[in-house]
Amino acid sequence: MVAAAGIAVGTKWIPPSVVLDALLHHDPGDPDHLIVTQVRVPRTLIGLLAGIALGAGGAILQGLTRNPLADPAIFGISPGASLFVVLGISVFGVQSMAGYVWFAFLGAAVAAVIVYGIGTLGRDGATPLKIVLAGAACTAAFGSVTTGLLVTDNSTYEQFRFWQVGSLAGRDLDVAWQGLPFLAAGLVLAVACARLLNGLSMGDDVASSLGLNVPLSRALCVLAVVVLCGTATAMAGPIAFVGLVVPHFARLITGPDHRWLLPYSAVLAALLVLVADILGRVIARPGEVQVGIITAVLGAPVLVVLVRRRKWVSV
Repeated sequence: MVAAAGIAVGTKWIPPSVVLDALLHHDPGDPDHLIVTQVRVPRTLIGLLAGIALGAGGAILQGLTRNPLADPAIFGISPGASLFVVLGISVFGVQSMAGYVWFAFLGAAVAAVIVYGIGTLGRDGATPLKIVLAGAACTAAFGSVTTGLLVTDNSTYEQFRFWQVGSLAGRDLDVAWQGLPFLAAGLVLAVACARLLNGLSMGDDVASSLGLNVPLSRALCVLAVVVLCGTATAMAGPIAFVGLVVPHFARLITGPDHRWLLPYSAVLAALLVLVADILGRVIARPGEVQVGIITAVLGAPVLVVLVRRRKWVSV
C-alpha cells in the first residue's frame, strides 16, 4: 500500500487506474504514464532497496556494538561512503552506479575502522558513549571534506548535490538493478550474522564457550554492514537516522532475537523511507523536501530520548 501510494502521490496526483494502466499498457506519449514509469517507479523501488539495507545494517550495527545509539550515519559509515563516492566522481571521473558502489564500500570500511579505532582508545576501551562521540566527530570531518570537494568542483557538485542530504530523486531503474546484486549479497551476509549476533550479545566469553570464533564473527558482521550501507549510500546518498530508529521499534515486536529482528528492521525501514519520501513531496508542493531531511527531522528527537536514558550509554 505504501509503495502504491508512493507511485500515485506527488506534486501531481495520479489516479490508481492511470497508474495501473501505465504499468500494464505503457503509452510513451502520455505524460502521466511517463511520470509513473520514468520517475515514481524507480524512486519507489530505490527507496525500498535503500530502506531495507539501512534497516538491516542498523540492526546489525546495534547488535555488534551492543550500543542502542549505533547508526550507520551517526557512526560515520554513511558519510564515509559518501565522501569516497565524491572522490570517485571528482578524482577518477566515475559516472555509473557500478563505479560508485565500490567507492562507497571502501569509504564505509575505512570509516568503520577509524571510528572503532578511536572509540577503543583510553583505559576503558570501547564504550557506547565513546563510540558515538567518535562517530559524531568523524561524521563532521567527513562532511567537511565532502563539502570542500563539492564547492571547489562545480561538475562534481552538480552530479552529487542531492546525494549530500539523501535523495531518491533523479534516479532511474538502472541504479536499482545495478545495486540489487550488492544488496542481495549484503542480505545473505545479514542472514548469516543473525545467529552470530545472538551469541555475541551475551559477551565474548560466552560466545566463545558456545563455539563461536569471535574475531571472525565480528569481521563477518562488519562486512555485512559495509556492504549494506555502502549499497544504500551509492543508491540514495547518506540517509540518516533510519538505521537508528527502526531497530528499536522492531525490537518491540520481535524481542532481542536477531533472526527475527533483522527482517523486521529491513521491512519497517523500507516503509519509513517511502513514507518520508511521500511526506517530502506533499509538504513542499510544487517542490519537494529530500528524504534525508525528513528522516533526520523524525529521527533526531528519538536520538535525544535515547541519549537521555543514561543506563543505555553508561560506561
